[in-house]
Amino acid sequence: MGEARRHRVPAAVLVAVVIAAGRCGAQVPIPARTDGFVYGGHAAAPAWGEAVVVEAFFDPVCPDSRDAWPPLQRAADHFGARRVAVVVHLFPLPYHSSAFIACRSIHTVHKLNASAVYPLLEKFFKYQEGYYNTPTYTKTRAAVVAEIANNLVAPVIGEANLAAYKAGFNDSQSDQATRISFKFGCARGVTGTPYYFVNGIPLSDSGSPMDYGKWISTLDPLVGKM
Repeated sequence: MGEARRHRVPAAVLVAVVIAAGRCGAQVPIPARTDGFVYGGHAAAPAWGEAVVVEAFFDPVCPDSRDAWPPLQRAADHFGARRVAVVVHLFPLPYHSSAFIACRSIHTVHKLNASAVYPLLEKFFKYQEGYYNTPTYTKTRAAVVAEIANNLVAPVIGEANLAAYKAGFNDSQSDQATRISFKFGCARGVTGTPYYFVNGIPLSDSGSPMDYGKWISTLDPLVGKM
């Protein structure tokens, strides 16, 4: 297992985050909108208590997150949004050097076109190996940002929208949204990716991809009780 497969945040890192948060003020900033992206868009957002809610914390450049998404997506499509709602939260792991940039890119695209969030996330999953620590080690942050914009973002949102994307990426709002996503995960006790909650309860399988069969066996009894 290489460096990219070490998906859990060391306890010392989380302690440092907590200490830093305490020094800057105990209250995690309250975002204008609830953190996370609903699979299927706003039309698929469930009324409270009317669907089983799966929350998944993913890092776009984590291979375990990449492997975790297809079976969860398949399970979500199997049940339909009226019965199972999936919400993905971005959690940039601190030892993946391009993770914060990737998450900030997705937040920026969301502001431009919410329907482009999942296509871009899947684009990151498909080409994430190019943004692991080793291949980006000698590159500047600006070079990585430009590569992501040109190679991943542009094919999703179109060249005509790149100027708006670049302005949004450099805006403080996208930076703040990405920081809040990380702090939100820490506040929920997330220690790595993928990390799952079902109806607010953490799953013991968090930290590794769950296969389709396990999702069905987990969700089917809950859907049957709705």
